[in-house]
Amino acid sequence: MALCCRGVRGAITVESNTPEAILRATRELLLAMAEANGIMPADIASIIFTVTPDLNAAYPAQAARELGWRHTPLMCAVEIPVPAGLPRCVRVLMHWNTEKRQEEIVHVYLRDAQTLRPDLTGGS
Repeated sequence: MALCCRGVRGAITVESNTPEAILRATRELLLAMAEANGIMPADIASIIFTVTPDLNAAYPAQAARELGWRHTPLMCAVEIPVPAGLPRCVRVLMHWNTEKRQEEIVHVYLRDAQTLRPDLTGGS
């Protein structure tokens, strides 16, 4: 199989709108995504982070920098405020250079974020 850029999705809810809680949850999510897929930081093309509007105490990308992912392009944005949407949620779209097929990618949803994709977390 040829090397392709694949998207790896993940999401996690955060206990509170504090820098510590946002960074702790984001680190947990990034490490879980890397472990579930065998991702090496050198193979990550880029990462887009979004947060719900109720999380503004820290940039989640800082968590990746704290993990030593210093050469990975990172971007943060605010999720659209959908009525009745899941609050205090960090979402990640990681672009990963890999030989894995799309159906082999493991997407990671932790804590209350499991409700976003029950089809991927065993909830359906």
